[in-house]
Amino acid sequence: METVSMEISGRTLTLETGKLAKQASGAVQIRYGDTVLLVTATIADEPKEGIDFFPLTVDYEERLYAVGRIPGGFIKREGRPTEKAILNARLTDRPLRPLFPKGLRNAVHIVSTVLSVDQDCAPEILSIIGASAALSISKIPFDGPVGAVIIGLVDGEPVINPDLEQSAKSRLHLVVAGTSEAVMMVEAGAAEVSKEDILRCIEFGHAEIKKIVALQNELVARVGVPKMEVPLYEPDPVLVERVEPVLKEKIKAALTVPEKLEREERLAAVKAELLEQYQEEFPEQEENLKTIFEAVLKETMRTMILEEGRRPDGRGTEEIRPISCEVSVLPRTHGSALFTRGQTQVLNVCTLGTLRDAQILDGLDIEESKRFMYHYNFPPYSVGEAGFMRGPGRREIGHGALAGRALVPVIPDEETFPYTIRLVSEVLESNGSTSMGSVCAGSMALMDAGVPVSKAVSGIAMGLIKEGDRVAILSDIQGMEDFLGDMDFKVAGTEDGITALQMDIKIKGLSSEIMARAMEQAVTGYKYIMSKMKEAISAPRPELSPNAPRMITMQIDVDKIRDVIGPGGKVVNKIIAETGVDIDIEPDGKIYIAAVDIHAGEKARQMIEALVADVEPGKTYLGRVTRVEPYGAFVEVLPGKDGLLHISNMDYKRVEKTEDVVHLGDLIEVKVTDIDEKGRINLSRKELLERPPGYKDNPPSKKRNPRRKNKNKERH
Repeated sequence: METVSMEISGRTLTLETGKLAKQASGAVQIRYGDTVLLVTATIADEPKEGIDFFPLTVDYEERLYAVGRIPGGFIKREGRPTEKAILNARLTDRPLRPLFPKGLRNAVHIVSTVLSVDQDCAPEILSIIGASAALSISKIPFDGPVGAVIIGLVDGEPVINPDLEQSAKSRLHLVVAGTSEAVMMVEAGAAEVSKEDILRCIEFGHAEIKKIVALQNELVARVGVPKMEVPLYEPDPVLVERVEPVLKEKIKAALTVPEKLEREERLAAVKAELLEQYQEEFPEQEENLKTIFEAVLKETMRTMILEEGRRPDGRGTEEIRPISCEVSVLPRTHGSALFTRGQTQVLNVCTLGTLRDAQILDGLDIEESKRFMYHYNFPPYSVGEAGFMRGPGRREIGHGALAGRALVPVIPDEETFPYTIRLVSEVLESNGSTSMGSVCAGSMALMDAGVPVSKAVSGIAMGLIKEGDRVAILSDIQGMEDFLGDMDFKVAGTEDGITALQMDIKIKGLSSEIMARAMEQAVTGYKYIMSKMKEAISAPRPELSPNAPRMITMQIDVDKIRDVIGPGGKVVNKIIAETGVDIDIEPDGKIYIAAVDIHAGEKARQMIEALVADVEPGKTYLGRVTRVEPYGAFVEVLPGKDGLLHISNMDYKRVEKTEDVVHLGDLIEVKVTDIDEKGRINLSRKELLERPPGYKDNPPSKKRNPRRKNKNKERH
């Protein structure tokens, strides 16, 4: 067993190997504070047949025992991964994937199992570091190691791996991963942070990453094994030499077609012609021919951009496709917007609900519920394909999380706007950056619903083509430029700062200078897009959609909650049945009444106020007779609060029978005369009647002589 350690932000990071999971190709137990993960990496002995990609799988396994909890539900064991687990698996995958050899076809499986969680030490960055260490000490070909840190921005200063208290104050949650030479991945949520501060934090984090990489190299020096020899797929050089010259001109001609579907048809025709022409001469070389086609396509497109400044659709490097924005496109939803940019089109729908509709979370974080949800759907028809729809995959969850993160800083808090908010993006057409299109459509849908967001948010996706010293940074990339380029850099924000950031590098790192140029170009681009959005809607509507529930907020004494709920929920369910509203009652006595009809909401509020109101002596009430007795009647002056109307207080004249004045179910006005020490309420009807002329109250009884009383006692 070998162990290496270092200090990061006053806590010890430890890598340990040789004790656990020794049959994996590489296994590392990583600990930071009291957060512990076991990360394994395994490679198949033989390449996978019939594929043209690298089969890398990353699984992030959450175990609720890590935070001392038993899973909810009937089965009581972990099932499908949570959204957070899927996002963390993607986070681990992204900085590692570019560092495997091109042409590797052996399946590689990385498993990060969370064994213990200290909330001050985030497990997601340990998954990246642990996976890198497990790969580095194993026989698996890997050009690492990779380090990762979280950067916070507290009081204007960057903080490495902030704890819970620092995170609560931080305006930035920035994950940076990279090698000792360059940054490989960036992901951030921010509260309108400037691009200068973000770049400063990235550089600050990279300095710490270099130390983490050095720690892994120390472990490799102790226990690392030689890398296995694996066959890397390469097409036949003779075939390449024969095909490439003819193919280049045909592909270049097809690439000049600006419309996506027509361009794809032309390219597909070129590929079909290639296969037909050379299959007889080179039998059983179909896969090789397809690979050569893709390689020539990539090289031709990149050369056109770098040498001629021409993109496949004819735009300049900073030019953004035509934009169209509409709101209120659906009649019965609470808010809706349609955002179209070139051949990317997103429909977004906003729905408002009560706080009871918030999502309950069953994961490793301290957060137990979520009142703002963003869901993203990507059906096959959006790219002109026929396929299957089996629910959201990792891509859909990742894109939805990114779009939601961009909008979080402008969402009003619960006190200001006590609603659960759900946004759903339906991608109707896709040709690049549907996630940033979803940010724009979501921002407009929120404003269309009347949600009092603080500002509009827009987003843009940037690309990069880099060959040696030649660099082209592309604004508003389309699908082909994303697939064949070297970077996917998404930036979203308001006019005052950045709210979300995601960068994936497909080459071995990116310099600070190029990153700064891309950031500057991105901010200019998303502000231009925002100006187009504001032509459709520039601010939240002054009132909520007429289809959305109106929320009435009340605060009652905690001791009165049981009066509102009633035995078995009888009282509150009666109010809901009579008014048709939704009612949420919080443990602190806060009550939320949601009603589409505001009059129904007011009626429910009045009913609750009556339930919790106290009966006041001297006050007059309209009450209902609930019981009749020979000595008087009991009258309900407030819900659940009865008082006694004694027969002597029914009228100035003598009343022989209670039924001569009142009957069961009658509504009568009564005055509260007093409330005794036991809380019993005494009522009077006669005090509300006109006093007869000459009427005299009964004189007070004469007091007995105390001496006489004592004498009577003695006599007994």
